[in-house]
Amino acid sequence: MKNTFRNYMLILMFTTTSLSSFGQAPISNSFGLVYKDAIAENVPGKVNIHPVTYQLNGLKIAANVYTPANYNAAEKYPAVIVAHPNGGVKEQVGGLYAQRLAELGYITIAADASYQGASGGEPRHTDKPQFRVEDIHGMADFISHYPGVDAGRLGALGICGGGGYTLKAVQSDKRINAVATISMFNSGEVRRNGFQNSQVNTIQERLQQASNARAQEMAGGEIRYSGVASITDEEIAKTTTDLYREGYEYYYRTDKHPNSTFLYTTSSLMDLMTWDARDKIELIDQPLLMIAGSKADTKYMTDEAFEKATNAKNKELFLIDGATHIQTYYVPEYVNQAINKLNEFFGNNL
Repeated sequence: MKNTFRNYMLILMFTTTSLSSFGQAPISNSFGLVYKDAIAENVPGKVNIHPVTYQLNGLKIAANVYTPANYNAAEKYPAVIVAHPNGGVKEQVGGLYAQRLAELGYITIAADASYQGASGGEPRHTDKPQFRVEDIHGMADFISHYPGVDAGRLGALGICGGGGYTLKAVQSDKRINAVATISMFNSGEVRRNGFQNSQVNTIQERLQQASNARAQEMAGGEIRYSGVASITDEEIAKTTTDLYREGYEYYYRTDKHPNSTFLYTTSSLMDLMTWDARDKIELIDQPLLMIAGSKADTKYMTDEAFEKATNAKNKELFLIDGATHIQTYYVPEYVNQAINKLNEFFGNNL
């Protein structure tokens, strides 16, 4: 039982440790980007990156805007919002897809979620669905007024947890004309039921733990965190699920970033466990593309949401043959397939 909980990363691990306390080699990229072939400097006539900040509900949001080659603010470009995975930051897979789409002529924005990454908000690593959804609305606010953006051609791309939150955001935000997800992860369903419905028998117990954690916070006590703060190579090797084993390797080894952490406040579970990306999904009437790896152990979440999105226009499920969930983040052949499909989709609908 202990190993199962550890492997699924769903046991409530009460700790105040953050990833900043663990050693990491300095990031050599001048923009802090950790993905392969990331922009290292802005070169005239090439895709450029523009770090920006803006205010959202009293918090400072940190984001990167990517502009296409030969960008001219006097022209009009389609734009795409990119929402990063749970625990991720804009310098990882969100930035990779934002850069690749900019290479195809889109102005893109990847922002750190509120309370996470380089964005403001306390307690750190708060992970509430309503904040993540509002972050997407906030990116739409900002990029719609960015020089050169055609606000009438605005798309959204959500990756992993960002995919679930994007499905929720576009239900009401009709400024977004087309929506796509990659390896969609329904955070509420997993936090409530456990990964692959492995913890349905402990829902009430975990809700009580979350409630106790909030009570402790409100009393001025120590903030409790859930998730995994660090992991050894041996523990990674023993992890049985592709999602978590490959996720540990991605976030803690190959594409690690000091602002990226698997931790989240335990009290956030009070909101997460009562939320679901599929709730009211029939309100999506925009064109919808959902991309998943054919071997992804998270594919069931994409299938569930796709089936319930009954009013989406021209909806399409695109499978990347042979890919797992995490492999869609960085493996060139799989990323290329996703990008080609996204270019086709946004090209037809923006």
